This record gives sequence, C-alpha cells and structure tokens, in this order.
Amino acid sequence: MNSKDIADRIVEAILAQKLMPGARLGEQALSMLFDCSRTLVREALMQLAARGIVQVSSRRGWFVVQPSKTEAREAFEARKVIETGLIRSAGAMDKATLKRLKQHIQQEKTALKQDDVGRRSFLLGDFHVCLAECLGNQLLADTLRDFTARTTLIAMLYQSSHDAVKSCQEHIEIVQALERGDKETAEQLMAQHIGQVQSALQINAAPTDPLAELRLALAPMSTSLAAKKTARLTPRPVPLASSSMASSSISSSDSPSTYLGALL
Repeated sequence: MNSKDIADRIVEAILAQKLMPGARLGEQALSMLFDCSRTLVREALMQLAARGIVQVSSRRGWFVVQPSKTEAREAFEARKVIETGLIRSAGAMDKATLKRLKQHIQQEKTALKQDDVGRRSFLLGDFHVCLAECLGNQLLADTLRDFTARTTLIAMLYQSSHDAVKSCQEHIEIVQALERGDKETAEQLMAQHIGQVQSALQINAAPTDPLAELRLALAPMSTSLAAKKTARLTPRPVPLASSSMASSSISSSDSPSTYLGALL
C-alpha cells in the first residue's frame, strides 16, 4: 500500500458518509490500521491537505475539513461549471460508454432498494466522476472526485434534505438525454440537478447559540431560576449538526479499532 491508496480510502469513506466533517485522523491510528509507517500516512494526509480534503492543526493533528458557508457555495458553483462544461464539449457517446453509465445507475438503484446508506451515498457521488471519465477527461474526473467529496461533507454539515431517490432519477434523465445526443438538455438537467442539491442545504438556517447551556448555568440565581422555569415550559429545539458536534463524535478516534478501523 502506498500513500495514494491511503488517500483514496479516506476519500471513499467521506463519499460514503462514514467520515464526518471535523473527524480526527490520527497518524498512529492510521499507520496501525493500514499496517504502514507514519511517514507514509503523513504523505497521504499532506496530499489530501493540498486537495482541500483535510487540514492540520499544530496542536491537535489532522482533521477532515469543515467547509464554511462561503466554501460550500463555491464548491457547488465549481462543480456546476466543470460538469456542464464537460457535457457541452463532449462528443457522441458510444454504446460501451452508455452501457457503463447505465450499469452505474443500476448499482444506485440496487443500493437504494437495499437501504445501504453508505454505498448509496458513495454511488450517487461517484456517478459524476464516472460521467467525467466516460466523457473522456480523466484530469477533470480526478478533480471532480475531490469536489464531490467536499460537497458530500457539506451535505452532512448543513443537513441536506435532497432525496436520494430523486437524485438517482435525475441521473437517469441526464443519461437518457446523452443517449439521444441531446447535449443541450443534458447540460440543463445537470445544472438543475446540482442546483437542487445545493438548494436543499440548510446553509441559511439560523445558527444555534453554542453557549446556551453555559449561559444558563452561570446566570445570576434569580435569572437562572426564571430561565429554568421557562425552559421547562418550552420545548427544546433540536440543534443542527455543527462542527463541535462532529468533532466530539470522533474524539475517541485515537483507537483505530473504535473508529477509523470500522470506517476505513
């Protein structure tokens, strides 16, 4: 196993929604998991950092990125430009290429029927990489894999409500348009598909107060008692997934068997 293999496995785990935004990637845990040196692991993490998939903190180590709202919008806009441009400039698709795309969609359908969330998520994202490869541009296919991984993290972080069945149906319609040789319709369908996925994100939702519990606990006694009485009468809203929640959910990842081993 080389550093590229390790990097690929991490990206695959992200596409399958098995590694959350903010997940800690300990060098020692990964080296034990992949049975390789920490130097090799560090090389893989540095590659992913250059590709915008992970980041490093001098004190805390390596983590999966947590894209900001601005980065989320930019990632989707970049995908829209790349993928519609690929379709616009593509030549006619031969039978073998169309067969590969249809097989991929069939795998998506099977994963949906089996309710295999990890495989479903991976295949829905990988469709776009597969399409780029079928359109004959491996360089952009590699770029799209990274962008798709980032938009998968964004969907987890901002709680996307886009339906997987609908996403698969949109893939079918894009391939049908390409099979007819109608690139203009295929391009429009792709732009709509990416736009709908983006619009399903709760990016503009009001943020929760991260200091709410501490603020209540440290309030003056009279104020605190009144607040507690009000709190008992008011249902507590369910907070959106946040970077702090994501980080705490993987704080035990120092043990390769408890987290990374199960996911990678």
